[in-house]
Amino acid sequence: MKKIVKTDLAPAPVGPYNQAIIHNDTLYASGQIAINPATGELVTSNIEEETKQVMENIKAILEEADLTFGDVIKCSVFVSDMHLYGRINAVYATYFDEATAPARELVEVANLPKFVNVEISVIAALGLND
Repeated sequence: MKKIVKTDLAPAPVGPYNQAIIHNDTLYASGQIAINPATGELVTSNIEEETKQVMENIKAILEEADLTFGDVIKCSVFVSDMHLYGRINAVYATYFDEATAPARELVEVANLPKFVNVEISVIAALGLND
């Protein structure tokens, strides 16, 4: 059985998908971009603020499912320009303990939704830190 995870503290889906799904004690979160859920506006003033908004959107989804970044086991990071890697990674790293950080890939893509610079999705395990 799958459970839908939905919070007003993260951007609402703009298509036929959900913010996250829980199935078999695993949360699968849809890719997040830097939409401020309070205003519906993109946060793209600089890559650090953009990445922070993406991570805060993920945090809201995790919290709705009673999870934290410590429960994340896999991240997929998509960037529009690999030259932004270091700046994105600096913000991303503040959300994880390096010793227990999740598995991850970071790939450059031609375009992302709304032509943003970064999109991140996560997979988290329920009960991982019990």
